[in-house]
Amino acid sequence: MRKGNNVSEPRKTSPRPRRLSRAFLEDDVGAVAVIAAIVFPVLVGAMGLGAESGYWYMESRKLQHAADVSAHAAAIRHRAGDQQSGLESTALRIARASGYSPGTLTVGTKPGLSAGSSKITVELTETHPRLFSSVFIGEPVTISARAVAEVKGGSKACVLALSNAASGAVTVTGSTQVQLSGCSVVSNSSAADAFLMKNGSAVMSTDCVYTVGEAVTTTGLTLTGCSEPAERVPPTADPFASVAEPDKLHVEQLPCRTLAYISDSAYTFDKLANGTPAIRFCGGLDINGTIALKPGLYIIDGGDFTVTAGAKLTGEGVTLFFTNGAAAKLLGNGDIDLSAPTTGPFAGLLFFGSRRDTGVAHQVTGNSESSLEGNLYIPTGSIDFTGNSTVSGGCTQIVADQITFTGNSTMETCASPTDEIVVGRTVSLVE
Repeated sequence: MRKGNNVSEPRKTSPRPRRLSRAFLEDDVGAVAVIAAIVFPVLVGAMGLGAESGYWYMESRKLQHAADVSAHAAAIRHRAGDQQSGLESTALRIARASGYSPGTLTVGTKPGLSAGSSKITVELTETHPRLFSSVFIGEPVTISARAVAEVKGGSKACVLALSNAASGAVTVTGSTQVQLSGCSVVSNSSAADAFLMKNGSAVMSTDCVYTVGEAVTTTGLTLTGCSEPAERVPPTADPFASVAEPDKLHVEQLPCRTLAYISDSAYTFDKLANGTPAIRFCGGLDINGTIALKPGLYIIDGGDFTVTAGAKLTGEGVTLFFTNGAAAKLLGNGDIDLSAPTTGPFAGLLFFGSRRDTGVAHQVTGNSESSLEGNLYIPTGSIDFTGNSTVSGGCTQIVADQITFTGNSTMETCASPTDEIVVGRTVSLVE
């Protein structure tokens, strides 16, 4: 301020504070730090969720693989004749071997679209605790997979040997002539001669021959459905494995009847404890006259069932059950015309050998002429067609541990239209 003058001059402001204020307002380093502090956890979380999603996808693919292989394995066991429990145990075992951590496993079976085919469905479910995502969601992760395998194709068989190791499980020899119309021969034996033809004069005509092992043939074999025997194929399931045989104790409670009892056309049936009508013959039964059997179950408890020279035996809807070492011995010039029932617990079974009777031999021999329509089912014994026996006029299917055609026997038969034995079926994954 100048002296002698009341007017004051304005004080000049230093430029430094203004520069500091402007620099503070324009400084954005602090803003980046704040944004980074907010975004970084989100970014890390996104990376964690992405990694976890990839992990669950990998686990899902592993579970799908387990479902695929277990469905295929279950279908193979279904083809082999396993029941539901067998399919489930197979599917579980294969799934575990493929990394499945037991959660929920279901196996379903239903008919396929094509005739005779089946579809086996396996569904797997696993539950896992969450990883990083557990911060946001408390519920566990559930992974599911589904696979469907189909069993289809194949051809019909009318001769099936169930033995898994016997030499010559199916034997064709002597001067026999076997004509199988529209069906094949199957041997489940793994032997090098599971199917055996060993005489140049033996003749067999069939669609094809299937063996788990190998086949020994001659020029007498004519195959109409294949160029050569199919060897080393999977075994064919016992088509009647699920049929329950009459209980031994219940059989023993029935009275013993005789030929004279059924010679009277007014005869009636006794009943097993479960209510099944049946007639029991103790120590065998010899048919030596003219006998007409009523539809029902006839139990041969020990001894032999024979039809001898001049005898005539007829019957529709008949099942002959052999137990306690009993065997069919169809000898001489007997005339037999029998057919199996089409309904009931023994539908399709004309002869039924007890599974307890291992090694029992049943024979059709001599000059007997027979029309046997149905299944001759001797699962643990053998059936021998020998001598000058003739079986024709019906669709006879033979399922036994071992089967022999020899002598001058003649057999003409076909596959049953209702009780099919299917061989050569394929298994494929379809879903």
